[in-house]
Amino acid sequence: MTEQEEKREGVLKRALRATREVVYGMAAHDTARFALKTRGSMEHLFILITMGDLLGVPILPPYYSLRILPYVVPQVATWKRRMLREKDLTDALA
Repeated sequence: MTEQEEKREGVLKRALRATREVVYGMAAHDTARFALKTRGSMEHLFILITMGDLLGVPILPPYYSLRILPYVVPQVATWKRRMLREKDLTDALA
């Protein structure tokens, strides 16, 4: 092979590799965002079940809520704000 053909082949390999990495990155990014969104939803549901009496939704006896309270305290303020804010159609689209 000549030097030009080797350079051309190297450029094609790099372009193919870059294309593969871009496609993989796009797929992985979407999966990671979905996983974070699902985790957030599960956390909100867990806090609602355990600390629902803060919003007037009595689900669990207070004993269990008090046992879990030290672990949930840092998230309670943002959770209450998120649960009580108004929602519209555009929230479902995001």
